[in-house]
Amino acid sequence: MAGAYTQLYIHIIFSVKGRRALLSSEWRSELFSYVSGIVSAKGHKSIIVNGVADHVHILLGMKPSVALSELVRDIKSNSSKFLNEKKWLRERFEWQSGYGAFTYSHSQLPKVYRYIQDQELHHQKYSFKEEYLGLLEHFDISYDERYV
Repeated sequence: MAGAYTQLYIHIIFSVKGRRALLSSEWRSELFSYVSGIVSAKGHKSIIVNGVADHVHILLGMKPSVALSELVRDIKSNSSKFLNEKKWLRERFEWQSGYGAFTYSHSQLPKVYRYIQDQELHHQKYSFKEEYLGLLEHFDISYDERYV
């Protein structure tokens, strides 16, 4: 077969260092647009980027030409640089090390899209930690609670 044909949908989640609520609603959408641009510039399909004050969700269609860890590293480093250059914060901005990544089928995309779109509503009921642990448990992923 001459080509590689893939369908890789990945939901990525990562948080602000120390899970601090630093992502202001005043400029959050600009940050999310920037993150979407990073994803697209790397050759992947940005489907939705959203989140709340302490973390970000990204749903994307990934091309297998790069490792997921490299993509997440690039998203984090470029978006941190963007935030620090904008000087929206009085301190140096950093993302927490690590991330969660979960795969979905094409048929699940509408549900995942709505879930990411409704983050503000979702987090009126659940904390980031509850959400994240729920996803790890749903996907049967072993974890060390010290690093969650």
